Amino acid sequence: MAERTKRRVPWYLWPLYAVWRLVTLILEATSRVVCALLGIVLMVVGCLVALTVVGAPVGVPLILLGFLLLARALF
Repeated sequence: MAERTKRRVPWYLWPLYAVWRLVTLILEATSRVVCALLGIVLMVVGCLVALTVVGAPVGVPLILLGFLLLARALF
């Protein structure tokens, strides 16, 4: 396994590095929000499908998948 070494960014590349870090931060934040929303939607759809006896084998795994997505987004 490769070790991560902390490298200093040269002063002339610092503006590009700062923009790159900002874009990375924005993408990480929006991906967490999308993951949480998808988890909530899957949980709701799973509950609605599980209300029917025939759809219970499909609804319960949907609820669990939605819960796992929501937990991953929060933690």
